[in-house]
Amino acid sequence: MQGINQKVDLSILIEKQVALSVKREDLIHPFISGNKYRKLKYNILEAKQKGLDTILTFGGAYSNHIAATAYAGKLNGIRTIGVIRGEELSRNWMHNPTLAQAHEHGMNFKFVSRTAYRERADRSFLEVLEREFGQYYLIPEGGTNLLAVKGCEEILTPEDKGFNVICSSVGTGGTLAGIINSSLNYQRIIGFPSLKGDFLKKDICNFTAKENWEINSDYHFGGYAKVSEELITFINYFKEKTNVPTDPVYTGKLLFGILDLVKNDYFKPGTKILAIHSGGLQGITGMNLVLKKKNLPLIKV
Repeated sequence: MQGINQKVDLSILIEKQVALSVKREDLIHPFISGNKYRKLKYNILEAKQKGLDTILTFGGAYSNHIAATAYAGKLNGIRTIGVIRGEELSRNWMHNPTLAQAHEHGMNFKFVSRTAYRERADRSFLEVLEREFGQYYLIPEGGTNLLAVKGCEEILTPEDKGFNVICSSVGTGGTLAGIINSSLNYQRIIGFPSLKGDFLKKDICNFTAKENWEINSDYHFGGYAKVSEELITFINYFKEKTNVPTDPVYTGKLLFGILDLVKNDYFKPGTKILAIHSGGLQGITGMNLVLKKKNLPLIKV
């Protein structure tokens, strides 16, 4: 499966003589869309080859990875366990759109405190989970491992060789690493993190030896899942003008950042940019519940 490249026509792009297309990876599957499809592809195959019938993974209340893993498990006849950050969610998870959908698709949950969740990579913690659930195939939070990067290397195709700049959101770094690995040497890769902090560069270097990439940390809007009225207004504007929906955690910030850089002459005239739409649209319903409580504008769907 491959996402189609959709050209974006906005007046600022015409004015600055910059071309922008969006690779619609969000369209490749209704429930396992974008980078989650890529990250899970080879991990599912590996679990099957090892004869394991259970996948265990980690995530937060509105995790795209949790939602995608649940459906991938259902599709492949594999039991899924989601270790969810936040014990308080155990009382009302059924009112959370992401968790309710994941449960509908067969995922079982274990809710843990935020303190316990920080131990998710510790062998002793994983052994406790194995005693509770039996032998399982482990996929880390966000889905990033070597097999996930291998899957994300398939995002770019030969038809993308005409783009000299490729931009992607960054969560755990696996998607960007895969894009870097499959990029051509003359292409410049820019990652737009949704989190604060400089740790991502080190994480990405664990999966790639190439140097044609950079991180732009100016558009995280305060950190993971943090939003502002300015960002929501942009997301709704972009959808209205281009018919491309974006989410407030990843792709909304990505496109906001790209167009702000275009506005400020960061890209030379004649630059051809490809933005990777990594999916994540399932999280909009949950985010709108949060926005409503804060009396902020809602994201149009």
